[in-house]
Amino acid sequence: MELKEIKAIIDLMKRNGLIEFELERDNQKIRIRRGADGAFHSAAPAAAPAATALPAPLPPASPAPSPAASAAASDLKEIKSPMVGTFYRCPSPDAPPYVEIGQTVTEDTVVCLIEAMKVMNEIKAEASGVLMEVCVENAKPVEFGKPLFRLRPSSAA
Repeated sequence: MELKEIKAIIDLMKRNGLIEFELERDNQKIRIRRGADGAFHSAAPAAAPAATALPAPLPPASPAPSPAASAAASDLKEIKSPMVGTFYRCPSPDAPPYVEIGQTVTEDTVVCLIEAMKVMNEIKAEASGVLMEVCVENAKPVEFGKPLFRLRPSSAA
Protein backbone atom coordinates (compact mmCIF):
# COMPACT_ATOMS: atom_id res chain seq x y z
CA MET A 1 0.00 0.00 0.00
CA GLU A 2 1.32 3.40 -0.94
CA LEU A 3 1.72 6.32 1.43
CA LYS A 4 -0.75 8.34 -0.68
CA GLU A 5 -3.44 5.68 -0.04
CA ILE A 6 -2.74 5.63 3.70
CA LYS A 7 -3.02 9.42 3.89
CA ALA A 8 -6.35 9.24 2.01
CA ILE A 9 -7.64 6.67 4.52
CA ILE A 10 -6.59 8.85 7.46
CA ASP A 11 -8.32 11.85 5.86
CA LEU A 12 -11.47 9.75 5.37
CA MET A 13 -11.33 8.68 9.04
CA LYS A 14 -11.01 12.30 10.22
CA ARG A 15 -13.90 13.51 8.04
CA ASN A 16 -16.23 10.73 9.20
CA GLY A 17 -15.19 10.56 12.85
CA LEU A 18 -13.98 6.97 12.56
CA ILE A 19 -11.88 5.54 15.35
CA GLU A 20 -10.58 2.45 13.59
CA PHE A 21 -10.10 1.27 10.01
CA GLU A 22 -8.89 -2.11 8.81
CA LEU A 23 -8.24 -3.27 5.24
CA GLU A 24 -7.03 -6.58 3.81
CA ARG A 25 -6.05 -6.62 0.14
CA ASP A 26 -3.71 -8.86 -1.88
CA ASN A 27 -2.28 -10.58 1.22
CA GLN A 28 -1.59 -7.19 2.82
CA LYS A 29 -3.31 -6.05 5.98
CA ILE A 30 -3.41 -2.57 7.45
CA ARG A 31 -5.12 -1.38 10.60
CA ILE A 32 -5.24 2.28 11.56
CA ARG A 33 -6.64 3.28 14.94
CA ARG A 34 -7.00 6.69 16.52
CA GLY A 35 -5.85 6.59 20.13
CA ALA A 36 -7.37 8.45 23.08
CA ASP A 37 -4.91 11.28 22.36
CA GLY A 38 -6.36 11.69 18.83
CA ALA A 39 -3.13 10.45 17.21
CA PHE A 40 -3.29 7.75 14.55
CA HIS A 41 -1.52 4.42 15.01
CA SER A 42 -1.10 1.58 12.58
CA ALA A 43 -0.29 -2.06 13.12
CA ALA A 44 -0.76 -5.39 11.43
CA PRO A 45 -3.56 -7.21 13.28
CA ALA A 46 -2.83 -10.61 14.79
CA ALA A 47 -6.20 -11.92 13.60
CA ALA A 48 -8.89 -10.31 11.51
CA PRO A 49 -11.73 -9.40 13.91
CA ALA A 50 -15.36 -9.20 12.85
CA ALA A 51 -16.30 -5.84 11.38
CA THR A 52 -18.16 -3.53 13.77
CA ALA A 53 -19.93 -0.35 12.75
CA LEU A 54 -19.01 2.31 15.29
CA PRO A 55 -21.43 5.13 16.03
CA ALA A 56 -20.40 8.55 14.79
CA PRO A 57 -19.48 11.23 17.32
CA LEU A 58 -22.30 13.44 18.62
CA PRO A 59 -21.84 16.95 19.96
CA PRO A 60 -21.73 17.17 23.76
CA ALA A 61 -25.25 17.20 25.18
CA SER A 62 -24.56 18.85 28.53
CA PRO A 63 -25.29 22.56 28.76
CA ALA A 64 -23.09 24.64 31.02
CA PRO A 65 -24.31 24.07 34.58
CA SER A 66 -26.11 26.97 36.21
CA PRO A 67 -25.39 27.93 39.84
CA ALA A 68 -28.72 26.36 40.86
CA ALA A 69 -27.77 23.14 39.06
CA SER A 70 -24.38 23.11 40.82
CA ALA A 71 -26.06 23.51 44.21
CA ALA A 72 -28.46 20.67 43.42
CA ALA A 73 -25.68 18.42 42.06
CA SER A 74 -25.26 16.79 45.46
CA ASP A 75 -28.85 15.47 45.16
CA LEU A 76 -28.06 13.74 41.85
CA LYS A 77 -27.28 10.05 41.45
CA GLU A 78 -24.43 9.10 39.12
CA ILE A 79 -24.64 6.31 36.58
CA LYS A 80 -21.04 5.10 36.51
CA SER A 81 -19.12 3.10 33.95
CA PRO A 82 -18.94 -0.57 34.91
CA MET A 83 -15.91 -1.12 32.66
CA VAL A 84 -13.08 0.44 30.67
CA GLY A 85 -14.00 1.10 27.06
CA THR A 86 -15.36 3.60 24.54
CA PHE A 87 -18.63 5.40 25.34
CA TYR A 88 -21.36 5.70 22.70
CA ARG A 89 -24.67 7.55 23.21
CA CYS A 90 -26.46 5.86 20.28
CA PRO A 91 -26.69 2.31 18.90
CA SER A 92 -25.51 3.26 15.38
CA PRO A 93 -24.26 6.33 13.50
CA ASP A 94 -27.68 7.19 12.06
CA ALA A 95 -29.73 6.43 15.20
CA PRO A 96 -30.79 8.94 17.85
CA PRO A 97 -29.18 8.80 21.31
CA TYR A 98 -30.58 6.26 23.75
CA VAL A 99 -31.53 9.01 26.22
CA GLU A 100 -31.73 12.81 26.31
CA ILE A 101 -31.49 15.33 29.15
CA GLY A 102 -34.88 15.71 30.84
CA GLN A 103 -35.97 12.18 29.95
CA THR A 104 -37.36 9.93 32.69
CA VAL A 105 -35.52 6.60 32.94
CA THR A 106 -36.12 3.39 34.89
CA GLU A 107 -33.71 0.77 36.19
CA ASP A 108 -33.99 -1.18 32.92
CA THR A 109 -33.58 1.76 30.52
CA VAL A 110 -30.54 1.34 28.25
CA VAL A 111 -28.67 4.66 28.44
CA CYS A 112 -25.58 4.00 26.30
CA LEU A 113 -23.12 1.50 24.85
CA ILE A 114 -19.58 0.87 26.00
CA GLU A 115 -17.33 -0.89 23.53
CA ALA A 116 -14.75 -3.09 25.21
CA MET A 117 -12.55 -5.46 23.22
CA LYS A 118 -14.74 -5.11 20.11
CA VAL A 119 -17.89 -6.03 22.06
CA MET A 120 -20.74 -3.53 22.38
CA ASN A 121 -22.13 -3.64 25.94
CA GLU A 122 -25.52 -2.08 26.69
CA ILE A 123 -25.44 -0.06 29.92
CA LYS A 124 -28.67 0.29 31.90
CA ALA A 125 -29.56 3.15 34.25
CA GLU A 126 -29.98 0.83 37.27
CA ALA A 127 -31.95 3.67 38.94
CA SER A 128 -35.18 5.54 38.26
CA GLY A 129 -35.25 9.28 37.78
CA VAL A 130 -34.90 12.20 35.39
CA LEU A 131 -31.69 12.47 33.38
CA MET A 132 -30.01 15.77 34.27
CA GLU A 133 -26.52 15.58 32.74
CA VAL A 134 -24.42 13.64 30.24
CA CYS A 135 -20.91 13.54 31.70
CA VAL A 136 -18.97 11.98 28.79
CA GLU A 137 -18.54 13.10 25.21
CA ASN A 138 -19.66 10.58 22.60
CA ALA A 139 -16.99 8.20 21.24
CA LYS A 140 -14.55 9.02 24.04
CA PRO A 141 -12.78 6.52 26.29
CA VAL A 142 -14.10 5.91 29.80
CA GLU A 143 -12.54 4.32 32.85
CA PHE A 144 -14.14 1.99 35.36
CA GLY A 145 -16.22 4.01 37.85
CA LYS A 146 -16.24 7.21 35.77
CA PRO A 147 -19.61 9.04 35.87
CA LEU A 148 -21.48 8.67 32.56
CA PHE A 149 -24.74 10.40 33.50
CA ARG A 150 -26.30 12.17 36.46
CA LEU A 151 -29.98 11.82 37.25
CA ARG A 152 -32.38 13.18 39.81
CA PRO A 153 -33.80 10.09 41.56
CA SER A 154 -37.58 9.61 41.35
CA SER A 155 -37.98 9.95 45.12
CA ALA A 156 -36.39 13.45 44.95
CA ALA A 157 -38.39 14.50 41.86
